[in-house]
Amino acid sequence: MAAFAAARDLNDLELVGNGLEFVVFRASHPVEGAVVLRVPAGPRFQSNANDPDVDTRRLLRWEHEITAYLTGHGIPVAEPLELVVGELDVLMSRYMPDDGTAFDSAELGSLLARLHRLPPPPVLPAASEGSATEDLVPRRIVRRWQEIATLVPDLPPCLPLEGLRAQLVPSSRCLLHLDVRAANLRCVAGSVRALLDWSNALVGDPALELARLAEFARLPANGIDFKGVLHGYGEAPDLDDPAFAVYRLDAAVMLAVVFLSEAPDDALGAEWAGRAVELHEKVEHWAGSSTLGRKEASA
Repeated sequence: MAAFAAARDLNDLELVGNGLEFVVFRASHPVEGAVVLRVPAGPRFQSNANDPDVDTRRLLRWEHEITAYLTGHGIPVAEPLELVVGELDVLMSRYMPDDGTAFDSAELGSLLARLHRLPPPPVLPAASEGSATEDLVPRRIVRRWQEIATLVPDLPPCLPLEGLRAQLVPSSRCLLHLDVRAANLRCVAGSVRALLDWSNALVGDPALELARLAEFARLPANGIDFKGVLHGYGEAPDLDDPAFAVYRLDAAVMLAVVFLSEAPDDALGAEWAGRAVELHEKVEHWAGSSTLGRKEASA
């Protein structure tokens, strides 16, 4: 990092973020002013309980490409300035200010509606694992459910892949951020100036984004008023749709793994494991109903 900074006359290097896969530094650039440097927190290839196959170089390339795309379409992001791939991979982006004020959920909903109206980007998201989102979501629910089962006694068996997949009817497709929360928003006077960290982004059903927000809103630290988001978004999803329940389950199992394993918290781990079971029962009911319907139709 010292060599990278020296080669670009960067000064005032300061660690400002430390996550599971990346660390972020702020620095002063002689031409661009304040910039941020996103650097892998460990080796290029990493593994964690939620995502066993992480390629940080691919994530940086995706972040560079998608933020350039979004900058060109007027979506507030940290504009990418330079991507260096080598012994040390570094993405340098423009620093986005934040004054500590809470974001307005209705404004956030309006921003997400704008995002979802954009044509999908020409680049396949890094998190897609090379699959369509309606195939990926059931697969990672089953994988993460198995992870929870190693930590939670008497967890019921997960629905099979085909039972989950059957609830997801392909619909409109758009770019989804899928990690919208206070930690990934830069705000000034309550207005969102940048939506950060596109590592989890996918191209898929906009209901997947809204379902994740509905679950994230259950955690006060995320700062989300879900009703406010829907008001700003302008189009409410069908909260009783089977697909919406599967998408909420996808969020719940991810959070259960986070609080049981990646950032252990006994209370939150138990809460989110319970929430996952609750949503699983709802999806199981829908899956049973749809199977019965198919049998009756063929009789």
